[in-house]
Amino acid sequence: MALIDYRLRVTLNDGRQMTGQLLAFDTFMNLVLSNTEEFRRIKPKKKKQANKPNKKQKVAHGDTAEGHVEDDDEDDDEPAPAQEQKRTLGLVILRGETIISLSVEAPPPEPKQEAPMAPGPGQGVPAGRGAGLGMAPLMGRPPMGMPPPPGMPVGPPPGFAPPPPGFRPPGV
Repeated sequence: MALIDYRLRVTLNDGRQMTGQLLAFDTFMNLVLSNTEEFRRIKPKKKKQANKPNKKQKVAHGDTAEGHVEDDDEDDDEPAPAQEQKRTLGLVILRGETIISLSVEAPPPEPKQEAPMAPGPGQGVPAGRGAGLGMAPLMGRPPMGMPPPPGMPVGPPPGFAPPPPGFRPPGV
């Protein structure tokens, strides 16, 4: 759990090495790597030399058993250096059975700190459906500042007592 998001180098049993960012793992050590690159060493093929006879060729009189008289300046015992081939793979799932070793290449990348947006000239207001979002009008009363519709009496509805003396109704 501590290696999630770290950049790892994984060595496989066939000699390849994969470098990528660890996204997930499981109990079988199967790994999910992102931004993966594969590195493998290629052994150079040995060139057939023109002056060495094949086993089917007859050895001429005066030659050595291995071939012609040795007169080449190169040292044949020293192998050429192995070349490393790099391939970008991307998202990879590695089977835990094939993994030989894990090593940490780099810590997880730092989270990007985005600059806060500059405040704009507007206001944060919830969207409505055409009507204002002020106080809801009371039942039976017009909103404040609006006259009652024609035919509606000004005052309390029937069955209610008028307000006490000195108490002004709202909006008057």
